[in-house]
Amino acid sequence: MSREISKKYEDYGYVLDYMPHGKMSGTRSVFRTEPLVQIIGENYFTLLEAKPISGVDLTLHERVYVGKELTRKKIGYISGRLQYTDLTSTAKGELPIVVENIVKKNPEQIVLFFNNAQPITQRMHSLELIPGIGKKYIWKIIELRERKLFKSLEDIKIRTGLPDPVKLITKRIIEELSESDPKHRLFTRSS
Repeated sequence: MSREISKKYEDYGYVLDYMPHGKMSGTRSVFRTEPLVQIIGENYFTLLEAKPISGVDLTLHERVYVGKELTRKKIGYISGRLQYTDLTSTAKGELPIVVENIVKKNPEQIVLFFNNAQPITQRMHSLELIPGIGKKYIWKIIELRERKLFKSLEDIKIRTGLPDPVKLITKRIIEELSESDPKHRLFTRSS
């Protein structure tokens, strides 16, 4: 009996870097002269390199359609997935800002995570992987959500005393993207 694994594709992404005249690429420092754009997907935080449609201009942080439909208005085709190390210095610099904006636009995902986070092993809870959350916060979060599920980011902040859930989740996403092979993925998917 074969089991088909469904692939998850990004529909939209945000521009991390736009290189209208190309870039140096590869270990042999070959200059690619066609316009290129580096993008992060908004659903799975997939790092992508794409070729824009000729004649279009792109701006940093711009939301663009990268889905499978051929009705793309600015992206001609996706060249492939990228690793964090493949990003330009501009893209690496813009990454935390863009990730934080994506997280802010999807507060329900953070609330869902805090309401549903489970242990990974007998000794480690998935909440523990979030920078700034230690055992004390883990038990507090679990106790509070058992009484009443969190309703919003503000509810999480007020009830738990966490300084800023958006910044903590953003840090975790950046860690997952920048590690070559993270042991546990909470918000990104493997290459």
